[in-house]
Amino acid sequence: MSNQIIEKLLNGAEVEWKPLGEVAELKRGQVITAKDTTEGNIPVISGGQKPAYYTGNYNREGETITVAGSGAYAGFLMYWNEPIFLGDAFSVKPDLEVLITKYVYHFLLSRQQRIFNLKKGSGVPHVYPKDLSSLLIPIPPLSIQEKIVKTLDKFTELEATLEAELALRKKQYQYYRETLLTFPQDLDKEGYNDIIKALCHSGKVVFRALGEVGEVRMCKRILKEQTTSEGDIPFYKIGTFGKEANSYISRELFEEYKQKYSYPKKGDILISAAGTIGRTVVFDGEDSYFQDSNIVWIENDESQVLNKFLFYIYQIANWNIAEGGTIQRLYNDNLKKLKIPVPSISEQQKIVKILDKFDRLTNSISEGLPKEIALRCKQYEYYREQLLDFPKL
Repeated sequence: MSNQIIEKLLNGAEVEWKPLGEVAELKRGQVITAKDTTEGNIPVISGGQKPAYYTGNYNREGETITVAGSGAYAGFLMYWNEPIFLGDAFSVKPDLEVLITKYVYHFLLSRQQRIFNLKKGSGVPHVYPKDLSSLLIPIPPLSIQEKIVKTLDKFTELEATLEAELALRKKQYQYYRETLLTFPQDLDKEGYNDIIKALCHSGKVVFRALGEVGEVRMCKRILKEQTTSEGDIPFYKIGTFGKEANSYISRELFEEYKQKYSYPKKGDILISAAGTIGRTVVFDGEDSYFQDSNIVWIENDESQVLNKFLFYIYQIANWNIAEGGTIQRLYNDNLKKLKIPVPSISEQQKIVKILDKFDRLTNSISEGLPKEIALRCKQYEYYREQLLDFPKL
């Protein structure tokens, strides 16, 4: 199928394909460590997805495309238009008589996965300049490159604006979450912040230990031989908590254990008691099972404390973490002793309503800013593929 966008854009102009190494300089950076840096705000670009640290010197300036040289992100592309210090990476500087730097960057982004696939080495993977130099790049007239860059930059600029807005909203969310859940323990309402004063008219906010609010529960222990790599019911361990399950149990075992032993109800707040302590997942009620002792929940009376209120309390909780072997562990006693503020149910509902709005705006992939960013990203990728789909002669 012909690409009508490209045909209209070219309007009869020819496109030449050449190896990148013939029309651009691919040059390695310099070895640098944190102790070698001097005070300054020049980003040091190495093997990651963001600056490794900052220094006072630079070895690249102006428009520069960087390619991470080694590590898990070897081959990762970035564009800079400021002085940088290039470390464990290499730069791509095109011949400006035939190529626009931003055009080359957009083209290379369209080949990002292919560049990742250039990784070599059984230990620490590397991507080398010589491997990328053979990549063929289409070279339309500069005027057409300018049009392509102008179009694609509009999408990336909009995405950057949305990312900045998301970062601002997350800070706002954090501020209101901490403000709305901070109560003085002396029960003196005059000590409350202005927002809490406005919400809590009665001033009857008591502090209770979680052990007074409800009982710590967990699922029945599942043995390794009871799990399979495929099956009916997903079994979440601490490593897959909040992610995609990689173990399963049978429907029969699930139904038996669900009836005989503790099992969360829809809306209960599951808590990680090992690994990254205090991570939370709101149980959606779908058939699934959870690793005992590592994933727990509080079985509480929602006429006293709302589950969703607990969810937000857990986000700011200062867990009293004890050491358990080689990993941190949150024991039942730690959970039971955690003191939380308990305002009236009506006031809990007000707090939850406000925080839910921020949570949807900043975290929901079905609405809010994350959804908008994802849509703009897909839009950019679509037009990038269309605008760079030049015919090979």
